[in-house]
Amino acid sequence: MSETTTQSPIKTVVVLVQENRSFDHVLGWMKSLNPKIDGVTGNESNPLSTSDPNSTRIHFGNQSGYIEPDPGHSFEATYEQIHGVQWKESQNLPPTMEGFAQQAESIQKGMANIVMNGFKPESVPVYKELVSEFAVCDRWFSSIPTLTQPNRLFIHSATSYGATANDTKMLVEGYPQKTIFESIEENGFSFGIYYQFPPSTLFYRNMRKLKYIDNFHQFDLHFKRHCEEGKLPNYVVIEQRYFETKLFQGNDDHPPHDVSQGQKFIKQVYEALRSSPQWNEILFLIIYDEHGGFYDHVPIPVDGVPSPDDIIGPEPYKFKFDRLGIRVPTILISPWIESGTVLNRPSGPYPTSEFEHSSIPATLKKIFNLKEFLTKRDAWAGTFETVLNRTSPRTDCPVNYRFENTNNCPCLAKSAPVGSFFCLDPSLSNNAALKSMGSFKGWRSNTIKCLAFSH
Repeated sequence: MSETTTQSPIKTVVVLVQENRSFDHVLGWMKSLNPKIDGVTGNESNPLSTSDPNSTRIHFGNQSGYIEPDPGHSFEATYEQIHGVQWKESQNLPPTMEGFAQQAESIQKGMANIVMNGFKPESVPVYKELVSEFAVCDRWFSSIPTLTQPNRLFIHSATSYGATANDTKMLVEGYPQKTIFESIEENGFSFGIYYQFPPSTLFYRNMRKLKYIDNFHQFDLHFKRHCEEGKLPNYVVIEQRYFETKLFQGNDDHPPHDVSQGQKFIKQVYEALRSSPQWNEILFLIIYDEHGGFYDHVPIPVDGVPSPDDIIGPEPYKFKFDRLGIRVPTILISPWIESGTVLNRPSGPYPTSEFEHSSIPATLKKIFNLKEFLTKRDAWAGTFETVLNRTSPRTDCPVNYRFENTNNCPCLAKSAPVGSFFCLDPSLSNNAALKSMGSFKGWRSNTIKCLAFSH
């Protein structure tokens, strides 16, 4: 760790980014535990056809299974989900959030019921405990209304360098923009990337430099040991298994990966951090990169959102980067956080500022007193150090989470079989979209694809 001192009690920020789930889908029903959370009640709905005033409406439910098919979440699909109509050039429409069911059903019959469902709190028991014990942010948006890689680029550089899709050529070449990793190093602090799979942070060209080779650590070999020895750097990024092999299941929550595997992994990371002598100096952030096509009821922010670098996106959309993406699950964990905290809108730095992925470099700049912002977007984004709402660290934070009844999440049971399909609700057993997943086992056994071509 760097010897540089800061005024914040936090000396280590840990970030884990899961995949492709909206806030309402994962955490919306946590409102039943804490009414301060802007979640769901079951009254939320979407029409199967936005052009038909008499259309059947699908109400939001709590019957999500751990293994679901992958909904549409491209730029065009997300546009329809947000605005209720298909993309057309020169449209400037309000975000009604009415198009999720329509867009999903256009892909496959039965998919609307998949995207219009979320998890009961007891079905994601690790999140249930963390939300109750620490903090949830119920107004954190993805940085751009599209799929994975552009949003992941924002997390560490506050820009996607104009990308609105997974551009294979650029991902292979590497994106050239400056990252928060370089800012941290320039200011005398340290960082480490703990990976289970080839890390997506290598999509930044500068991170491929030989001088950074010692900043990359294999998670299973080094993370727990570094926690125990108090050797975690100032900024820690955890990169999980983004794909499945014959031996290991994906644990990133990207459909159709088993969400119970994600719960198991989050539990593993939390307990390693909690046992560390550095615990009283840690802020642990869990977010998702984008919504993955799943419903969320909160309209996306469209006013006052600055383009990071004035780069216009490619044809045909020519996106101006002037609006955010759909809300995603966000949990903040630290002994400096009161239990049951709900973080909503930021207090600044601008009247229109919001929490989004650029809030990570913005907050790191504030905590570690870094010299410069990366782009106009992290200069605008809200910072979340205000979640540290105690004057002294708690001493009652759980050390280990033990679940007496693992029927809701069998992966947390010691006898849980690897590769099982867990917790598919009986009411969805005849769903056409789920039945179409017969090819899932074959998909799992395929040769691992390069990250550049997926998600």
